[in-house]
Amino acid sequence: MKPTHIEHIGIAVANLDEAIKYWEEVMGLTCYAVEEVVDQKVKTAFFKVGEVKIELLESTDPEGPIGKFIEKKGAGVHHIAFAVENADTALVEVAEKGVLLIDQKSRKGAEKMNIGFLHPKSTMGVLTEFCSK
Repeated sequence: MKPTHIEHIGIAVANLDEAIKYWEEVMGLTCYAVEEVVDQKVKTAFFKVGEVKIELLESTDPEGPIGKFIEKKGAGVHHIAFAVENADTALVEVAEKGVLLIDQKSRKGAEKMNIGFLHPKSTMGVLTEFCSK
């Protein structure tokens, strides 16, 4: 398993509409998609910067992962996602190297990606995501 590129950087926000306005008006980027991922209790917005995406994440439930993250740490960088050929294979390979996983197998995420997260306890404090189409 070798990541091909940084797929996106996930940023937790308290208010998606305000965050979109900032990224468009201040940073000069264009939001190209807004999507709700019901099972993850999150609403997302995407921007492209070169080949890398910025994913804004607003919680739709205070008890969801983003709601808990913002409650504990405040808004800000939440995770970094790497594109891999196959998220399930990548999860197995890193687990065999002793990495703790949040997801034992991939699940559906935004933009119809297969996603799986590595536990930050095993990634030097950085919540890491693998993504594949």
